[in-house]
This record gives sequence, structure tokens and C-alpha cells, in this order.
Amino acid sequence: MKQTVSHAKRLRGAFSVPGDKSISHRSVLFNALAEGNAEITGFLPGADCLSSIACLRQMGVEIEHTDDKVRVFGRGLRGLREPSDVLDCGNSGTTLRLLAGLLAGQPFLSVLTGDASLRSRPQRRITDPLRQLGANLDGRDNGNRAPLVIRGTTIHGGNYELPIASAQVKSALLLAGLTGDAPMRLTGKIVSRDHTERMLIAMGIDLTVKDDEIVLYPPSHPVFPYPLSLHVPGDPSSATFWWVAAAIHPDAEITTLGVGLNPSRTGALDVLKAMGANITISNERNEGAEPVGDVTVRGGGLRGTRIDGDLIPRLIDEIPVLAVAAACAVGETVVADAEELRAKETDRVATVVSELSAMGASLEATPDGMVIAGGGELHGATVQSHGDHRIAMALAVAGLVAEGETIIDEAEAVTVSYPTFWQHYAQIKEA
Repeated sequence: MKQTVSHAKRLRGAFSVPGDKSISHRSVLFNALAEGNAEITGFLPGADCLSSIACLRQMGVEIEHTDDKVRVFGRGLRGLREPSDVLDCGNSGTTLRLLAGLLAGQPFLSVLTGDASLRSRPQRRITDPLRQLGANLDGRDNGNRAPLVIRGTTIHGGNYELPIASAQVKSALLLAGLTGDAPMRLTGKIVSRDHTERMLIAMGIDLTVKDDEIVLYPPSHPVFPYPLSLHVPGDPSSATFWWVAAAIHPDAEITTLGVGLNPSRTGALDVLKAMGANITISNERNEGAEPVGDVTVRGGGLRGTRIDGDLIPRLIDEIPVLAVAAACAVGETVVADAEELRAKETDRVATVVSELSAMGASLEATPDGMVIAGGGELHGATVQSHGDHRIAMALAVAGLVAEGETIIDEAEAVTVSYPTFWQHYAQIKEA
């Protein structure tokens, strides 16, 4: 599908973005292991999260799903059954990686695969540490590519030092540790999205989280984990597209309602504030284990900044659209320490540089990020999403301030994480 976008004279809107993708995945995966039933509202009905539901159903989990409401009938920590066919994770790296940990200690054989994009993505970051915990796991390229074959076995506790800051790796190990024979202690680069830790604690799992370590004690009581009914807050990664759209436009005011403000996910807000964006946060509150609030961004000038270090795990998915903000800012922006961008749905360093360059931006790729010379004028062009939802949405945001028309190829990719993106896009231009 091709989508044509054009310059907007003004931007106005106040709406809720879809539910957080990370929390939506975890809400169904974790509740499938609970002793009891859970109701989830605000669930993101995107393609990736639906892949998690489909895989769980193949293992005997009853799940009722209508729009953004889901009911999960948990089967208990040892209640999953061996799937009769390969588990297809679609394009969802989260589904594959979290299931790899979840299934490592289950008493049966399972095979995880996905679409061509997912099968090409490296998986050693999870297969190597899971093997060190005793998992019997293999795949193409010595376990680095899907399909992954997992023969459930006893998972051993002990110490593991995380070499990279990755919520998916951390979550895979913690899920494996739930069926372990001893406590698990994680050290190293443990600072990344903490939705897994918050949710497991809320479900009754004995988990201690400190600045320098996470310790998981496998549940001994038969009813752990408890089911957890919750409302999924708005996804800050999705909201960032509107924050950037407002920040780069001279006549804009956009409010995202009820968006998640988990500190491990607000790196994009911190960067935009450092760039001089006009941001107001109101109606702050807690929903379940997560802080939420309403975020309003108004148009104004931006300046370049540096995005690196501990910021990267807090905004890795938002870098494509932050690159758009940097292209519209005054001065240079440097993105570093972001090697993980090259192992996403696409090589997001290469795709961001190539597609924004086609629109007149001045960018240079580096091994771990990019350098963006701001201040240039963007112009319409024919660009490619490369089937990557975040690239498609970032290009759409750039089109709001570019002169002329921009044609985005494979624009349907947005449905992976934001099925209503184009409706909201039209809404802010017409308001």
C-alpha cells in the first residue's frame, strides 16, 4: 500500500494512542502461566501482539479477544501443553524471545519461527545466556537464527551478567528462571525497560530489584503467579510520533491522553526537553503497576543534542522519529551506542539515513548510530518503509513539515504496532 502525505498548515488533537506493545505482550504471556483468569483492557490489537495470542492458543491457553479487551484463562506455571505444530511468531521479536525463555523450562518440545524478516534477525543474544542456564536450545547458524528448537529441561539458577542492556534478554532469562531449580541473580547491564519486573512482582513472584542486581526466587507455592487484571496504558513509543510532530511544527498543539510514563520508557521525552521542546505533563496517576499521564507538546524551535549511553535502552524504538526531530533542529545531533538499531525489523541506521536523505536531510551513518546535521529544509519524495512500522510512521511525521508530497511505500506496516495511525494522522491535520 502506498500512502501520500503532505505538508500541514497546523496540527491539533487530543486522543489516546494504542495500548503499550511491551505491556500488551507481557499481559497475555504472563497471565497464561497464572492460576486463574485475568481481564486486560487497552490491549494493543496489533499484528505483533496477536502473534503472542496465537502461539499461546496453540499451547492450550484459552483467550477471548474483542477489540482492545482480552480475557486470559491461565493454565498455571506447568499447565501449558506441547504444541502440535510450529509456533509462528510472525514479525514479532518480542514474542519469539520471550517465548524462548518461557518454554526453556517447560517439559516438552517446541519450535519457534517467524516471517522472513524475523528469521533473518540474530538471536544469539538470548540463546547463549539461556544455554548457560541449562536450556536445551538450537537453531540455524548454531542457534543464532530462527527457527529455534527448544527441548524443555531443568533450568539452573545462579549468577548471570547481562552483556547488553536489553529488556527482551532480561525478560527471557527471568521467564526461564520461574521454572528454575534455584534463585537467579542478574547483574551487569540490567537497566532497560522494567515492565517484566513490575508485572511479575504484582503477580506475587518473589523478585528483588536493586540498582546493580535483580534476584528472582522461583515460586514454591502452587498458585503463583497470581492472575493480574489490568488496563494497558498508552504506548509511549507510539506517542513519540505525535510529540515529535508537534515539536517540529511551528503551529501545533497535540495531547496524548493516558500515556505510560514508566521512567524506563521516557527517554524520548528527556531528549525532546533537552532539544528545547515545549512539553507539559498533566493528570499524572498510577494505573496498576505503571505511572501514566497526559502529555501535551506545542510547536517551537529545537536544537541539536547528543543521544547515547544510558539513554539508549530508554528510547531505542523511538530513534527513527527522533532523527526526524534532529533533522529539523538547529545544530548537530549525534546518536551513539545504538548498535541494537541494526538488529531490529530492519537495519534502522541504514534505513533512516537512506530515506530521510531522500527527503533532503543531512545524515551520516556510523557503526553504532548516526550524525544528523539539522537545519535543512525537507522536501517531498518517494520513500520506502522497508516493511518496518516505525520507519513508516517516522517518514509520515517528516512529511508533515516537508514541502510538497511524500509517497510512502509499504505504509501498511504501521498496523504492526499502531492500527489506527492513519486515522489519527488525518485527525491532527483536520482539527
